[in-house]
Amino acid sequence: MTDHLTEVREGPAPRPPHPPGGPPPLSNVWVYNGKAYDLTDWIDKHPGGAFFIGRTKNRDITSIVGSYHRNPEAIERMLERYSLGRPATPRDIHPKNNAPAFLFKEDFNSWADTPKYRFDDKTDLLHRVKARLRQPAMTARIRKMDRIFDIVVALLFVAYFAVQGLRLGMPAWMPLPVFVIAMFVLRSSLVGFGHYAIHRAQKGMTRVLSSSFDLNYQALGLVVADGHTLLHHPHTQSEVDIKKNVFTMMMRLPRLYRIPVHTIHKFGHLLTGMAIRVVDVVRITRKVGVNELYGNWRNALAHFTGSAFVRLLLVGEMVAFLIAGDFWAWALQFVVTLWISTFLIVASHDFEEEVDEVPAIHTDDWGVHQVEEAYDLKVIGNRYLDCFLSAGLSSHRVHHVLPYQRSGFANIATEDVLREEAAKAGVAWLPAKSFVTDRLPKLCRTYLLSRSRQAEERNWGLVREHLSPAAWKTSINYVAGGFAGLGSV
Repeated sequence: MTDHLTEVREGPAPRPPHPPGGPPPLSNVWVYNGKAYDLTDWIDKHPGGAFFIGRTKNRDITSIVGSYHRNPEAIERMLERYSLGRPATPRDIHPKNNAPAFLFKEDFNSWADTPKYRFDDKTDLLHRVKARLRQPAMTARIRKMDRIFDIVVALLFVAYFAVQGLRLGMPAWMPLPVFVIAMFVLRSSLVGFGHYAIHRAQKGMTRVLSSSFDLNYQALGLVVADGHTLLHHPHTQSEVDIKKNVFTMMMRLPRLYRIPVHTIHKFGHLLTGMAIRVVDVVRITRKVGVNELYGNWRNALAHFTGSAFVRLLLVGEMVAFLIAGDFWAWALQFVVTLWISTFLIVASHDFEEEVDEVPAIHTDDWGVHQVEEAYDLKVIGNRYLDCFLSAGLSSHRVHHVLPYQRSGFANIATEDVLREEAAKAGVAWLPAKSFVTDRLPKLCRTYLLSRSRQAEERNWGLVREHLSPAAWKTSINYVAGGFAGLGSV
């Protein structure tokens, strides 16, 4: 135990580096607790959906198994049927997790940089919380809260289309300020649902509805289901956590150009960029093999259909307002939604302090680490309303400790359990942070007012930061990248 704690405090135990230019990763290998498995035959059988197994090939899935399952011990017994009977080697792990390399730092190596946690201690925080949640009364309450959450979401979808219909058909009934506020609230709320949908089993209509994660113009749920669910949650604040890298990409831009250039970049994503990415995912799926990634075309088409529909919906809304002569109403809600949502996403963790540094992991208790590294957010102070206003992040610590839970209301219902067990473990339970008065000012200073990375590295002043040819080239490339579906999310 002592040796393992020392390993976690100082980072992962030294491993042989992945040989530069060496042989590619072996096919059909998954790594769990240092051993090699071939889960190919399990892809289409996985109760959580084929996507999660297919996407994690050539990765270390130890933290994913331990955190995303109510009973990981049963999963471990099942895995033994697929054991290759040998320890894992560097060739079993893709150095960039089979994900786009730009999501990680240049020297990132998954074999060496994926953190190690223990999930075999039955007295740790995660096991104690799960044991209490298995009590019949709590199980029934969680299911009830999930149903209420889904009913509220259905009403929000109706309101989403009604507000736009009123503005287009009877603008006097939907004044501009009301329209802009309503659209931000509804988009954020439905993205909150999409946030939980990508954590649910990717089966049935969930594979279609999870694309509502796209409605605030930030992401492409088709690929973020991997980046967020599998490369952020199990590896929070580590080198594998892509969330801390993706949203600092705008820091390449000169500070006075940052808002307009990033806004145009995201408009490019909306107009053509994300459509190109959808086509690219389909192309890659055909090239790699649909059975390898989704189990079969039926599983894949549900994801592709949902994503394509939402992309058409977002562009169609813009076109409808343009035809109606009300384009600037649409543009205003686009800008407001885009920027508030951007700050909401990074408000739930402390990414702004020394954004290039990774906090040292000081515990091998995964649950304790998640409580310490995630913030609960409040917008108006009511957790049930804030659950939607914050895109699902009001009970964020519960969401990180129990990422498999299906709704924000379920997380609110179990928050007391986590808080009580955290206190027993000696973990401080800090009050929820106000998005408006606490997080937003700090985020604005970091993401909007700080010098560009290039200016920081070369110690440029304000004038050179903005007028140098390199600054213009960076800005032009950033805009072009948006229309091509490159960079950002």
